[in-house]
Order: sequence, then C-alpha cells, then structure tokens
Amino acid sequence: MTEDDLTTPDGPTGGTGAGLREHEVRAALLDLLAEVGTVTATEAASRLGYSSGLCSFHLRQLARHGHLEEAPRSGGRARPWRLKQHTPAGGPTEDQFGDLARGLEDESWRRWLARRDQAPPEWRHDEAFSAVAYLTPDEMSRVAETIRRALAPYRDREQRPLARPDNARPVALITRLFPLLAHTEGEGEGG
Repeated sequence: MTEDDLTTPDGPTGGTGAGLREHEVRAALLDLLAEVGTVTATEAASRLGYSSGLCSFHLRQLARHGHLEEAPRSGGRARPWRLKQHTPAGGPTEDQFGDLARGLEDESWRRWLARRDQAPPEWRHDEAFSAVAYLTPDEMSRVAETIRRALAPYRDREQRPLARPDNARPVALITRLFPLLAHTEGEGEGG
C-alpha cells in the first residue's frame, strides 16, 4: 500500500464506480473474483503477488463501496469474499439470470481459446464435447440430475480451499440440455 492509497480520498475518478477510484490492486481483485468466484485475502495475495494485508484492505474497500460481499464461511478465521449480487427490484427473472450466465460462460470460453497457450502445459487442453440424444422431458431431467450427482463431490471445494488438491484450478463445468427446435423458413439466411 502506498501513502497515496491512505491519504488520497476515494473519488469518482475511476472504473470501479460507486465513489471508489480506480486502483490496480482493486481491479486485479475484481478480475480474480470474476474468475474464481470466492477468495480470501491470503488466497488473493498468493495468486496476485501482493501482500495479504494489502489485499485485505482493498477487499474491505470494495465491500464498503458495494462491489463485494462476504461469502458463507465454513468455520475458521478465513474471510472469503465474492462479487456482490446486484439484482433489480423484485429480483432477476429466470430468463435474465440465464442470459447473464450464458454470456459469462461464452466470455470465459472465448478467453480460454485466446489464452490457452499461456496455461501450464498440463492445462493446455479442454474436454469440450456435445451430443444430440432423443429424450423425453423426464429423461432429460434424469440426465441433468445424473450430471449434478457426478459433480457433487467437488462442489465444496469452492468454499473450502483446503479441500482442493495441490494442482486443482477452477474449471468451468457447463451443461445445457434443451430441446432442438425445427428451423423455420428464412432462418439462418444472411441479411
């Protein structure tokens, strides 16, 4: 932390908004949280190369200005943070949440494709696949539930960093099950 961080009042001069001026540590923390979901000051310091005290200070600043909130804890002194869920009055509709989630998934996929050659060699592959199966609505629900059960043993690792194996990294797990609709006349034509 610099003396400027302590003596310069936060003002609406930067990209983090809500009366909080732009700062490289805060920007890095926001990017990290967007990537991994939750993080403690110690985890952020390890990943970003700053001190845990500096990360803690800026995480609290981001929370004070409405960008972050504390994530649920699973005991201990660790204080995990996550991006604050901004919802319109009455909460988001299922369609709005679905659109947002798909947009973030697509953005993450494009970032992976553009930067995968920068990943460590053992992480330079992906396991993307797709399939078409003829299912009834009940069968589609059962397939989705089977996938959820297969992922269940790994879900607590987001909130419990100590449960993660040494070489574990956040991996996007995206499943979309939906009926394919017939093309209508004129669909898919340029124009």
